[in-house]
Amino acid sequence: MMSLPDSDSEDELPPGWEERASDDGVVCYVNQQSKTTQWTHPRTGRSKRITGELPLGWERYFDESSKRYMFLNKETQQRTNIDPRLAFAVEEPTLNVAQVRQRFDSCTAALQVLHGKDLHGRVALITGANCGIGFETARSLALHGCEVIFACRNVASANEAIDRIAQERPAARSRCRAVPLDLGSLHAVQQFVTHIKQSVSHIDYLILNAGVFALPHSKTIDGLETTFQVCHLSHFHLTLQLESLFDHNTRIVVLSSESHRFANLPVENLTLQHLSPPADKYWSMMAYNNVKLCNVLFAQELAQRWKQRGISVFSLHPGNMVSTQLSRNYWFYRLLFAIVRPFTKSLQQAAATSIYCATANELTGLSGLYFNNCYFCEPSKLSKCVALQQQLWQLSERLVSDIMEQQVK
Repeated sequence: MMSLPDSDSEDELPPGWEERASDDGVVCYVNQQSKTTQWTHPRTGRSKRITGELPLGWERYFDESSKRYMFLNKETQQRTNIDPRLAFAVEEPTLNVAQVRQRFDSCTAALQVLHGKDLHGRVALITGANCGIGFETARSLALHGCEVIFACRNVASANEAIDRIAQERPAARSRCRAVPLDLGSLHAVQQFVTHIKQSVSHIDYLILNAGVFALPHSKTIDGLETTFQVCHLSHFHLTLQLESLFDHNTRIVVLSSESHRFANLPVENLTLQHLSPPADKYWSMMAYNNVKLCNVLFAQELAQRWKQRGISVFSLHPGNMVSTQLSRNYWFYRLLFAIVRPFTKSLQQAAATSIYCATANELTGLSGLYFNNCYFCEPSKLSKCVALQQQLWQLSERLVSDIMEQQVK
């Protein structure tokens, strides 16, 4: 580990570092040389927070041209993107999940989580945002000023979803747009990434929401079992390809399920056949359980790899048997979901945990947690297996590399 230059002041930043404040008042530290960020002071290892009102004569405003919050000294007309309260930041205890107070529960709706929040200037990218939980997530963010990219295979359906939001809040139309994304093709994912990088400079919320359930055995254009590629591998590739658009303000939210507790992936010698089984070894329910475990494993490993950059990664369970289009592929599940509908969450309630993970101030600086009902809980023992996390990552990398190389040929 590289040693820092000596200093007379323990609190003095090393050369090439600077302080910035997040919108919720937590101080982050930027290494200009490596272009990385972290939530703890590079010398002391402690965290800071700014508190109180702006100094007399200062005001905070959103600058439409730069798409960021600025600070104005009304007396001198000085404008800056640096919060003047940084000079008075105070140390706070090391960020600890045990200190997070539960504010919401299973009955909370997504719009309740966002009550009082102004998300102008924030950019969200949501896969599968045209219907179900993804739509309610997108709608809730858009109604609070967020720019939302609807990443969907069915663009016509996504545009209809945007129309519904615009009927409710006409100003939201200019903040929403549909971009085609077919998660059944890594080539399509790459085309999507190229378009996004040309159109936005930063992503605040990446919400990996899209998924399939109860599919009969089928293969994607890339030759992999569909449930595995759509729910995990394409999201894995999408996230890594968008890395340059993420910073310490970014949160990555991965929708998993309590079904991950019933997965049967081996701890050792994980192979492609376990993840993308042939037809004679395929059972749709186990394929779903296993891919939901992949979601948590991916989130845990990504959180570790990007921890020093200050990027937060969370996985979650939205709710049991929520009435969405997820069950449309098999009559038995359609019937079962219809029977339990009166006893399950509404779509607004199911979207609440995604919204909470993306926007809650108290989660700033935390990462790698699993949530249910807007509060953290322990994921399965298997999902916390570091060896399995790393095996899945390495296997996913190889699969993506092999498929992309074949397409070049």
